[in-house]
Amino acid sequence: MPVYENPEGEQLVEILQRPSYDFSKIEKVVEPILEKVKRGGDKALRKLALEYDHVELEDLWITEAEFATAADEVPATLKEAIQIAYQNVKKFHEAQRQQQLVMEVMPGVMCSRRSVPIQKVGLYVPGGSAPLFSTVLMLAIPAKIAGCEEIIISSPTNRLGKINPVVLYTAQLVGVSKVLKLGGAQAIAAMGYGTATVPKVDKIFGPGNQYVTVAKQMLAKQDVAIDMPAGPSEVMVVVDKNSDAVYAASDLLAQAEHGPDSQVILVATSLKKAEEINHEVVRQLATLSRKKIAEKALAKSAIIVVEGKKEALKIVNDYGPEHLIISIEKAEKMAEKVVNAGSVFVGEYTPESAGDYASGTNHTLPTNGWARSFSGVSLDSFVKNITYQRITKEGLLLLGPTIERMAEAELLDAHKNAVTVRLNKLREDGITRKPDKGSPEGGESLLFGKR
Repeated sequence: MPVYENPEGEQLVEILQRPSYDFSKIEKVVEPILEKVKRGGDKALRKLALEYDHVELEDLWITEAEFATAADEVPATLKEAIQIAYQNVKKFHEAQRQQQLVMEVMPGVMCSRRSVPIQKVGLYVPGGSAPLFSTVLMLAIPAKIAGCEEIIISSPTNRLGKINPVVLYTAQLVGVSKVLKLGGAQAIAAMGYGTATVPKVDKIFGPGNQYVTVAKQMLAKQDVAIDMPAGPSEVMVVVDKNSDAVYAASDLLAQAEHGPDSQVILVATSLKKAEEINHEVVRQLATLSRKKIAEKALAKSAIIVVEGKKEALKIVNDYGPEHLIISIEKAEKMAEKVVNAGSVFVGEYTPESAGDYASGTNHTLPTNGWARSFSGVSLDSFVKNITYQRITKEGLLLLGPTIERMAEAELLDAHKNAVTVRLNKLREDGITRKPDKGSPEGGESLLFGKR
């Protein structure tokens, strides 16, 4: 990896430039796929599966028989590992439930907010160069906890029309029984548009290659919501003179093997340590089964040497990494000052792999700098927050004049009149302002609580 000492200005910007796609070329490939699915439905999906995945699908959905045999193909030790990860992810996401907010903002004016699940969600689980069954846990668990009415998983098959059995076992474990045998842009189109057999979902989640990413973004313009904008996966590792070079190199390579367009950045406060880690990267790289993929990612990556932790932190917050590993002394102190990152891994014994699989946090995170404005997937991603208000007669007498003055100032006469007609009626009926709390119906209200 190339080493840069104290880069500034345009040089630093250039070093941290992320790998980019030619979206216009990708859109030209994706657009006709979307259009074929929109017009041709299930028939088009079968043709596209044959064209792109070289598989002839009799049934687009996984059958009960396929589910039944999948569990038998997964080793017991792997099942045990997945179950531990399942429990950790479930615990952490269950704790994210928010209580309903109920407030009387002024006498007679009640406001509340409650979370309701998104009814239909589609979860894309990649299965190209590696079957990412962990994504099933990260997406389906919060969807189930949120109470989504319909949950669909879509994942590509092999040439025999089979989805990896570990993906199916994990889906069963979480409690999802609807799994589509589709990958690529056509899978996104199926869930985004809906067909005779595939229900149209309200929101699509999940990582994927550049074609999946572009398909999601194109559909998000008018047809369906998506989890977040996405780009190639990335990690930034911060080290000092006392950091363990073996650990740091392993973290860089763990990200590099994701794909040839992944980016890994090492930020070091010691040139000697940076060079030591660089040599260790070369040593460990030689042992990897995905060496060629990692090599391509490393070619787009860099080592940045800075004067101290203050400079390192500035680079972190300017870059906004998807994954941030802080492997320095007093790592928590720096972590507290991080404002732009998808997920932070604090200390030398917290590899990024832990978050990818089993620590409990979610691994579906904002990339390409979107950590500056987006959160990773959480329970919140699968719910909507609806606000309510309930105003009593006396509450309107108290608040109404304020609304009238504001509407009049904005030259919105009908807005003002909607209040005025009510106030006039109340005055005609002899209703005057007096202390009044809660719902006029009394008793207990689902939306506004017991008063």
